[in-house]
Amino acid sequence: MNSQPMRLSHSWLQQLNHAWHGRVLSVYMLIVFGHWAEHIAQAYQVYLLGWRPAEAGGVLGLWFPALAQSEILHFVYNLALLLGLIGLREGFRGRARSWWTAALVFQGWHFFEHFLLQLQWLTGFYFFGASQQTSLLQIWLPRVELHLLYNSIVFAPMVVALYLYGEA
Repeated sequence: MNSQPMRLSHSWLQQLNHAWHGRVLSVYMLIVFGHWAEHIAQAYQVYLLGWRPAEAGGVLGLWFPALAQSEILHFVYNLALLLGLIGLREGFRGRARSWWTAALVFQGWHFFEHFLLQLQWLTGFYFFGASQQTSLLQIWLPRVELHLLYNSIVFAPMVVALYLYGEA
């Protein structure tokens, strides 16, 4: 019997993208769907209940309004989404990886926007002379709709990547 201690032949990241990939991907997608549920709840509050966007915080934003007002909730979520897209990318092959990479690129911009929102909150300097944090593209599209659009643009290639991943 070998008295050598057992060593992993792969690094943690390699395990993430091989042996654990399917399970971690499932947990990751639960987080993604949870975030979608928040945005859908917020849209419901604005469009069906007639709340002002400043009052519509989704579910967690109603329970913890400071999280929604400071943008920390979405900043942390978008950082987690970006890190997940980066970390899980190597587990995709072929066309699935191309679509996952597209989601990663779009999420890079989405995270940058949330970084700017968080920066404005922390400094009190708001873009375009606004009275609160403002996304760069918010000058053309209201924030609720803009972030639904951003999430859709990130989510659509993820769905295609998952479909192609399931075929492999």
